[in-house]
Amino acid sequence: MMRSLISSALTLALLAFAATPLVSAQQVPLQDKPFAEHRIVLQLSDGDAKKQALVLSVANNLLKAYDPDKVAIELVAFGPGVDLLLTGSERRRQVESLIAQGVRFDICLNTVDTIERETGKRPEFIPAATPVQVGVGQILFLAENGYTVVRP
Repeated sequence: MMRSLISSALTLALLAFAATPLVSAQQVPLQDKPFAEHRIVLQLSDGDAKKQALVLSVANNLLKAYDPDKVAIELVAFGPGVDLLLTGSERRRQVESLIAQGVRFDICLNTVDTIERETGKRPEFIPAATPVQVGVGQILFLAENGYTVVRP
């Protein structure tokens, strides 16, 4: 009888664990920039080409204004803003250039999942983009850790 109860309890515990969603893409660690004097998170939730150009320009100007080692820049794209980070984006070269200079680009997996549900096809995004489960959650995490939120 006792063995049966223990077995049932273990089975229930395993089922509960298996039903718990794994959040492998969130939270990504903060950037390793020990000498950064400024930490900025750029929010991109707009699919408009002018807004995308503006946010890339802001990141580029920050790199010019401050030594790249003295500024930590993270761009978080969610909603229509993820278009910037798709493999077919016309601004892909600019994004990859900024990544090479130390800017981190986060892509919201909730948005990617929604696009897949609505279109039946999972969009491909730039491999150098950092997947986060919840874009707004990543912005909050960064803000709570000393980043200034900027929405150009």
